[in-house]
Amino acid sequence: MSMATKTRYPDALAAPWLAVRLGVDPARIEAMRRDGELIAVRDPGSTEWRYPAWQFDEGKIRPGITRIVAAAREAGLDESQLFEVLTSPRGLRDVDRRRLVDLLLEGRVDEVVFALRAGG
Repeated sequence: MSMATKTRYPDALAAPWLAVRLGVDPARIEAMRRDGELIAVRDPGSTEWRYPAWQFDEGKIRPGITRIVAAAREAGLDESQLFEVLTSPRGLRDVDRRRLVDLLLEGRVDEVVFALRAGG
């Protein structure tokens, strides 16, 4: 694999593909990211935003994404930090090492928002 095709976020979707999937203009995807309706990340040195696939369910944005982004912004987390907090194991005392993204996938948005406000 060439350096140009490596990504830290292999399960994240490119904006043009996502725009087709959601049936919106690609510029709308960028507006949704800026407005806190979508979570996006960039590889170091890249200008391309990528959208983690786990925030979508059956072609729709999962409920609670806006609340999660708002809580992250209130906590001073940027996009990359939010991704890391959501996808990293939660700590040594958490026996099953569950991630916040696992709670999101279970629909436990309130717990994710609470954790973000409490500092992860």
